[in-house]
Amino acid sequence: PMNQWPDLIQILVTNCTNQAAGSAGKEASIEALGYVVEDIDPGILVHQSNLILTAIINAMRKEEPNERVRAAGGQALFNALEFCKDQFDKPEERNYIMQVICEGTQSHNVKLQVACLQCLSKIMSLYYKYMENYMSQALFAITLSALESKEDEVALQGIEFWSTTCDEETDLAIEAQEAAELGEPPDVVSKHYMLGALQYLIPPLLQRLTIQEEYDDEDDWNPNKAAGVCLMLIAQCCMDHVVPHVIGFQEHINHEEWKSRDAAVMSFGCIVDGPDPKTLNQHAWNLIPHLIRMLKTDPSLAVRDTCAWTLGRICERLPQTILQHSSVMELVEALLLSLNNDPRVATNACWAFSSLAESAYEAAENLTGDNEEEPQTYILSSCYPAIIKQLLATTARPDAIQNNLRSAAYEAIMELLKSSPRDCYVTVQETTVTIIATLQELLHRQTNEKGANFNDLQSLLCATLQCVIRKMQQGDAIQIADTVMSAFLMMMSSNERSSEVQEDALMAVGTVIEVTGKHFAKYMDSFWPYLVASLQNHVEYSVCGAAVGLVGDMCRTFGPEMANFSDKLMELLVAALSDGAMHQSIKPSILSTFGDIAMAIGPLYTKYLEVVIHILKQASEATVDKNDYDMWDYFNELREGILEAYCGIVQGLKGEDPASNQLAALKPYMQIIIALLVAVAEDRDKSDNLTACACGLIGDIITGYGSSIKSLVQHDSIASLLTQGRRSRISKTKSVAQWASKEMKKINAL
Repeated sequence: PMNQWPDLIQILVTNCTNQAAGSAGKEASIEALGYVVEDIDPGILVHQSNLILTAIINAMRKEEPNERVRAAGGQALFNALEFCKDQFDKPEERNYIMQVICEGTQSHNVKLQVACLQCLSKIMSLYYKYMENYMSQALFAITLSALESKEDEVALQGIEFWSTTCDEETDLAIEAQEAAELGEPPDVVSKHYMLGALQYLIPPLLQRLTIQEEYDDEDDWNPNKAAGVCLMLIAQCCMDHVVPHVIGFQEHINHEEWKSRDAAVMSFGCIVDGPDPKTLNQHAWNLIPHLIRMLKTDPSLAVRDTCAWTLGRICERLPQTILQHSSVMELVEALLLSLNNDPRVATNACWAFSSLAESAYEAAENLTGDNEEEPQTYILSSCYPAIIKQLLATTARPDAIQNNLRSAAYEAIMELLKSSPRDCYVTVQETTVTIIATLQELLHRQTNEKGANFNDLQSLLCATLQCVIRKMQQGDAIQIADTVMSAFLMMMSSNERSSEVQEDALMAVGTVIEVTGKHFAKYMDSFWPYLVASLQNHVEYSVCGAAVGLVGDMCRTFGPEMANFSDKLMELLVAALSDGAMHQSIKPSILSTFGDIAMAIGPLYTKYLEVVIHILKQASEATVDKNDYDMWDYFNELREGILEAYCGIVQGLKGEDPASNQLAALKPYMQIIIALLVAVAEDRDKSDNLTACACGLIGDIITGYGSSIKSLVQHDSIASLLTQGRRSRISKTKSVAQWASKEMKKINAL
């Protein structure tokens, strides 16, 4: 890319096309060409695309006697497809490329077949709009045949082609809906290949589900797993249309062969996300008793595992069906028994409990109507203590590190704690005591026992404790706060080299601040050194980010008392921003925290104003390439952070007491702020959150300064921004824009 070897491509192409070159030389040159086009930005090579493609296609032709050269050509073409747009725009060149690829799929060389099928999947993703003629004439037959191949590598690519087609048509359906809402035609129209292929595609996919071994390695990707994923994608793409093609397969649920039983259960689990719940409800209702029975008694481990997973999917996607079913308590009993089963089964049982608890709580909330209080009870209340007890026991199983069982059990506990009604509060309190005791025991273990699993367990306990504290009443939280903070401080002091544990501990401390309120002040002396060290940890940026978030929690809790810490905190935050090595993802939250501090200490913030405005102005002048989507997302986040900072500063300087209003100190910088708002208004690609932040700042400025700011805010771009906000489909953005517009009308009337 530095143009230090400008004739490299020409040398490689010459080797590939030179008849005098030996097969080994041609193969090596093609491979090298493939690596070059894989690693170099397509934009750099686009002017040589014809040259490169000529060499690659020449190597792939059926006339090439060396199959290894052809296979190397297929892999090189896969890497080169992204800069082939010009060639695919021209029918003659596109036809020839597609012909060579399709011929390659008929080779007896598996590597060449696989490479060419990979090319077809990528072409479907990149050049969907050109595929209509090829689909009917060749691609359908080629990929269906590949799907049924006895060679797993070939079958995987046949399935991948249809999975890619599902992804593409699902995206096109979303784009078509968005275009219709705007009254515009979509850029690319879906040809609905999946709908046409259903009757031919589903049977071999279902057959693939039956081809497996009971103790297959879960990490191995094989056609059986690929077929399941493809079915899920088909369900999301084709929705109700998939159901008639799959539901008949449920007759195998009582088959003598375990593989057929497993495939029948798996097929239903794969299609619960996509079709309308009304279409699936009756089928699920009839199936649930069978699944519960099989979960408890089926002799096959694989079948029990799939039953637990499918029941979890039903709990998540068809909650009303499971909650209204007469067998719901029998389901709970079966899941409790499954927690003692093989780790594979127990892990899915944990996930099923998570989904069931969340759905049960949402159903109870819906019954309470608009009442914001948590529900008094729900369907799991009678068995809640037993579920928590068994999940806690599961975390202590000797084999809990297998299949991520311990993590799954703690995550289920967290969901049950979060989704618990008031009549389960005693169990929540008891769980808190248990978790604290477990964490304390863990922290006092000998140093030589520590390792990755030790750190993971600390993080899980910390997250669980964070969840349970958030659920506690303030008085109860204050009672245990001494013990909890002692544990968290010990975690931070004994895990200085583990950024994950440090980050988890900081987030948990933030929850303690949130729940205990100003009572937390008693811990500041002992906690302060850890907060300072975390804010200075620019290398482990996730730790620094967690500390920045915690400063925001402190501001919202302590209010004016933050003045005792603000000098040092501002110094640390400015230093973090000034460090070129600091990860950019932390910078928006630091800028936003400037606003949090301003809101907390109010008019006292004036002493930081000059430095902060300079930083915000510099940040607002940043530019990025809109074609780099990651950088564009970051740019939107950066601007949100800047606007949130200004909002906090305006509100903080205004204060609650008119006598202490210090907004006059900000007025000399108002042109800078208005210029940023205009730039945001004129940006057609801004995020909805950014629009909301900008509208909020406009409203804050108007309410703060009144008619004295009238000439500055009466700008066409600002009026346009408020209009955009009022038209937003996001209720928060719309309401903020409506409020700001009303404030604007007030000063316009003066």
